[in-house]
Formats: sequence, C-alpha cells, structure tokens
Amino acid sequence: MLAERVEHGVSGASRRQPLTVPNPMDATQRVRGVLFDLDGTLYRQRPMRALMAAELGLLAISRPLRAPIVWRVLSEFRKAQESLRTATSNRQALDQLDVAARRTGMPIDQVEEIVAEWMIERPLKHLPRCRAEGLVPLLDFLSRLGVKLGVLSDYPADQKLKALGIGGRFSVVLCAADPEVGRFKPDPRGFLAAAARWQLDPSEVLVVGDRPDADAKGAAAAGMPCVIVGNRHHQSSSDFVSLQSLERLRDVLDDDHRR
Repeated sequence: MLAERVEHGVSGASRRQPLTVPNPMDATQRVRGVLFDLDGTLYRQRPMRALMAAELGLLAISRPLRAPIVWRVLSEFRKAQESLRTATSNRQALDQLDVAARRTGMPIDQVEEIVAEWMIERPLKHLPRCRAEGLVPLLDFLSRLGVKLGVLSDYPADQKLKALGIGGRFSVVLCAADPEVGRFKPDPRGFLAAAARWQLDPSEVLVVGDRPDADAKGAAAAGMPCVIVGNRHHQSSSDFVSLQSLERLRDVLDDDHRR
C-alpha cells in the first residue's frame, strides 16, 4: 500500500516521512526523486521534427538564399554536440557553438542566433500538441505522493517546460550550460547535481529518459536507476528498464495499481 510511513521517536511522538515509489530496477529499493530528460521524453520528437521540417521547407520557398545557411548551421550544431559528449572540457555547451561556427565558417554570434531561433524559439508553439501522452497524470501522481520532481536537459529547459504547460512543477531544472554541470550527458555531473540539491542519495533518484547512450549511461555512472521510455527497439538491460510510455511508467510506480 502507498501509505505514509510513520516513525516513533523516544518521546513517543510520530514523524511523517516523505512517500516513495518503487525502484523499477530493484524491488527491494524505493525512489524519492524522479529526474526527467526533456527532449524526446516529455514531448514526442517525431511529430516535432516533422513540424520543424515543414517550417524549414517554407523557409526554402520564402528565403531561398537563407535556407541552406540555416540547414547547415543546425546540422553542424547537432553533430558538434554528439562529438563533444565524450570530450573532457567543462564548458561543452560553449564549445558546441565554437565547433559549429568553425565548421560553417560563420561568426559565433550568427550561429547562436540561428540556433536560438530554430531550436529554442520556433519549436515552442508546437510543443503543446507534441506533449507526451500521460505526462500530466504522471506528474500529478508523483506530486500527490511528495516525490521530488526534476529535469536534466542538455539544453535550457525553462521555456519549453512553460510551453508544455508544466512550468513550475519541478524543484530542480538543470542543463549542460549551468556552472555546476558544464557537461553533456552521459557525464554524471548533472545527475549528481540534482541529487545534491535534493539532498538525496543517488540510488534514491530515478532517471527517466529516451536515450540509453545518454540518459541510461549517465544514470548508471551516477549510481541511479533508469527507465527508458517510448522506444520499442530498446530492450531492458543492466543499466535501465525499457517501458513503452509514461502511462506505463505511472502504472509501474503505483504500488496499488501495478499491471
């Protein structure tokens, strides 16, 4: 039963303890915090990519000379992130802009402007229709239990969370550009920073993401359990449990209604 645990001290007074949910990777352990990835986890990337591809297609019609520049910057920016995931630098978010600027031969401020427009600002209007099924009920469920909620993203998350209609629901929101992080996933620094803010042991924090190579690998390095959602091609392993959706995750975390 999901009931509040009560401890009795020497004085006989009782003290309420925070509620927990099951650890999907270890039935003998409990979870007190859930740390979500953002892109591809809290919203569906496939429809988002289709919508943004349509916008880029319109750009080719309205501004045919501008479109190839935007396409190349976005492509090199994404490639730079993947190449930097294993780099030793503590300023990977800034290095990503440097690498993209060097590869495109463009000034870094112009690269930053294009990235901000096409990867941060323009997608915001599409986020509500791309929100992951079961997201709000899952957050409501965890909040009722007093489980701590957080987000760890490679990119700034606040605007996207607000556009998704869930801004202000997370006590911890971190990204690679934050000074206490400085590294892309799968580096464990961001994961451990979230646990430290919550004053929880890493084993008490469940990571929920969509990429085994970033979310699950980083969680394992931090000593955290992990669930990978939304990808049927990923089978559960020693580093993560694979679930089809956030709706299924809600069932797994509910002691009373597990299917």
